[in-house]
Amino acid sequence: MIAETVCSAVAVAGLGIAAVTAYRRRFLSAARIAAYALVPLGLVMTGVVQWLADTAFSPTAWAGFGVLGCAWALFATTRAVERRRGGGRGTRKERRAAARSARPDAVAPGASAPSLGPAAPRPASRPAATDDFSDIEAILKKHGI
Repeated sequence: MIAETVCSAVAVAGLGIAAVTAYRRRFLSAARIAAYALVPLGLVMTGVVQWLADTAFSPTAWAGFGVLGCAWALFATTRAVERRRGGGRGTRKERRAAARSARPDAVAPGASAPSLGPAAPRPASRPAATDDFSDIEAILKKHGI
């Protein structure tokens, strides 16, 4: 009963302040103040204030809040331990990357070595010794040596 009276008084006072603000031609602020002032009145009319008053003085409700707190603590603790260990399944991207690396696509099922695709034609090779010296000669001529 007292809570309803206090909320109603707060709403009336807020509407009075909104009226004074509107009289000063600050209509946007007045509308905002009126909105805030009507919230406690709405809570009283919907029964939320009565429910809160019943909950605040109920030992069963406080025991329920304690149980919820314990559940939250257990969730948080297990999550922290899981992260510290590096266990768990990880994010969706990590799971997909692990699945891709577990089944390499480059190796055929019966092959003993990775299949590299069709062989590319190789240029005709010259003897290795002349190949190396021709490159060196080109570099030396370029620098004037």
